[in-house]
Amino acid sequence: MTVFLDRVAETRPGDAHAVMVVDGAGWHKSRTLETPDNITLVVLLPCCPELNPVERLWLYIRERFLSRRILDDTHAIVEACCTAWNSPAAEPGRIKSLCAYP
Repeated sequence: MTVFLDRVAETRPGDAHAVMVVDGAGWHKSRTLETPDNITLVVLLPCCPELNPVERLWLYIRERFLSRRILDDTHAIVEACCTAWNSPAAEPGRIKSLCAYP
């Protein structure tokens, strides 16, 4: 995560500050995590799906494309993940319905 944040920080103009909303994953709030000066992390509260709607999209992807499968090798795993990741893009209405909250 530190490497990712460093790379993001490098892409920001000198006078820009980025605020990233992250969930409570351990690597988002590790004591060893080094956050660059031009990035602020805001950790979501637990059990607040309306604040992190992409979780419903991840659930859809896992259930529809990745669950209950036996894949032969690493190549098959990568292919399955690419298909799973790209498939919802063909259905923008589905993404909206999964991620929309009143």
